[in-house]
Amino acid sequence: MARVALIGTYDTKGSEYHFLRKTLETAGVDSLTVDAGVLTDSAGVDIGNAAVADAGGSSLQELRALNDRGRAVEVMAAGARKLVRDLVDQGVIQGVLGLGGTGGTTLVTTVMRALPIGFPKVMVSTVAAGDTRQYFGTSDITMMYSVVDIAGLNSVSLPILANAAGAIAGMVQVKATDAPSGRPVVAATMFGVTTPAVQTARARLESHGYEVLVFHATGVGGASMESLIESGMIAGVLDLTTTELADELVGGVFSAGSTRLTAAGRAGIPQVVSFGALDMVNFGPKDSVPAEFRERTLHVHNASVTLMRTTVDESRTLGRRIAERLNTAQGPVTAVIPLQGVSAIDMAGQPFHDPEADTALFGGFEANVSPRVTVVKRHAHINDPDLATEMADLLHQQILNSSGEQ
Repeated sequence: MARVALIGTYDTKGSEYHFLRKTLETAGVDSLTVDAGVLTDSAGVDIGNAAVADAGGSSLQELRALNDRGRAVEVMAAGARKLVRDLVDQGVIQGVLGLGGTGGTTLVTTVMRALPIGFPKVMVSTVAAGDTRQYFGTSDITMMYSVVDIAGLNSVSLPILANAAGAIAGMVQVKATDAPSGRPVVAATMFGVTTPAVQTARARLESHGYEVLVFHATGVGGASMESLIESGMIAGVLDLTTTELADELVGGVFSAGSTRLTAAGRAGIPQVVSFGALDMVNFGPKDSVPAEFRERTLHVHNASVTLMRTTVDESRTLGRRIAERLNTAQGPVTAVIPLQGVSAIDMAGQPFHDPEADTALFGGFEANVSPRVTVVKRHAHINDPDLATEMADLLHQQILNSSGEQ
């Protein structure tokens, strides 16, 4: 029988976790309870809070004496993370489910982020309707909004908690029917305005025998790719869409942070990099664009996304930053410069067509790039299918060369 770990603060939410346990039983799923609360001694749970505190490097007595909620969450999260990860590695549990407000969500999602991608994780949270990036990280957590605070069983919370139990029950009992491909895995980055190029390149790479993972360059997408590269599962990277660096530089909503475009270099794996969508910075709805940018060239992509054209100076800085990050790579790197434009709206007749800015972008790169980086310049648009095919072939050849094949 599948088993789900119920992780949380049983000192304040014991009745809710008891309800989840009973609901899972009716769905034919066993449970294992993990108490990460500190206010009272554990009773009637499988892994008590004293064991969790000890695994986190402290004790209940010390945490209670400190009377520091932030420190308690930190220690109990660390302890639960260690214990639950061991349970996963040993095959004892097949899923995790948690409840919480801000503190509980912080605690339980810390555990969840340490678990493998694809391992079932459901979090019922009072903060699920807000900005949840700090809780998700690059993990595949399923988060449900609790609507009301998690403070007792009532006509609103009962069906929501039942839905959460049903969701995790379904996850642990239904498995993918297709086996992993066994093919070498490559990563690629895509945005709506570079989709034609990535679709063509993906098909070409698949014809060469690769499994292609495409990441949407929305900040968390690039960060997720960097994380998977660090895990060692990626054989090569077609980083065609480096737009997240523009958001990092200017302050857009899709920044992937200062480590973007570094993991492949540190890992020494082959990478082919281009300048896709570096003509734009991303914001939310038009009225959310910061006041200092509202006189800039803006384009409403949809009701939720407003794009801002990068300036000549910003473009030059972006070129330099890409060069600096690629210069540190320990493996083979090819940079492909599409001289006729870097996105679907950066071409003649389109709102972000700005040859001067593109020239500054490429000039900033070429002025700072190391001779170790192979530079390929083409009089083509980034979405040109021939260029996309060439980029895929360049990556394929780099991977062959790195493995000693020809």
